[in-house]
Amino acid sequence: MKSTPHTHLKYKICVSGAAETGHCAPDALEKTKELGRQIIKHNAVLVTGATTGAPYWAAIGAKDVGGFVIGVSPALSEVEHIDKYKLPVDYHDIIIYTGFGYPGRNLLLTRSSDAVIVTCGRMGTLNEFTIAFEDDKPVGVLTGTGGMADEIKDILNKAHRGMGKTVFDSDPQKLVEKVLELVKKEKVITV
Repeated sequence: MKSTPHTHLKYKICVSGAAETGHCAPDALEKTKELGRQIIKHNAVLVTGATTGAPYWAAIGAKDVGGFVIGVSPALSEVEHIDKYKLPVDYHDIIIYTGFGYPGRNLLLTRSSDAVIVTCGRMGTLNEFTIAFEDDKPVGVLTGTGGMADEIKDILNKAHRGMGKTVFDSDPQKLVEKVLELVKKEKVITV
């Protein structure tokens, strides 16, 4: 049988990053906003953890250029999403309410995406990175944004497991192109 790219579905690219961004580099949020724009400009869909901070800025960037944004929430419902978790609903077209809290949300978020891009982040971002890494997914790291994004290369070196399918760049456009190149290689199916 012949292998062909699976081209009728849009790629789903997750942006993972800090909800609380006080430790991020000064230009991290602008770079993350550009990341959201570039995902859409490259004909993909943005997926976020339906949260504040860096992922929210990616959603703003995606919507700036008319993109489609899917949020995956830790909450059980929209009411819980807003009242208990204090998370936004704007700049998203669809929010999926998992009811699984942050750890369960992180698993569903990364597994439902074709690739994960990490920007300035903290422990939750590291958790999403390690899930994607262990699942052998393409992962992009937006370097120079602070937090976990600037620690991942060192963590991978210390883990002695290789780089997996992880690519690094400080330029949002170049990073999205590198990640999509990896995704396209994986999306060859047998017909």
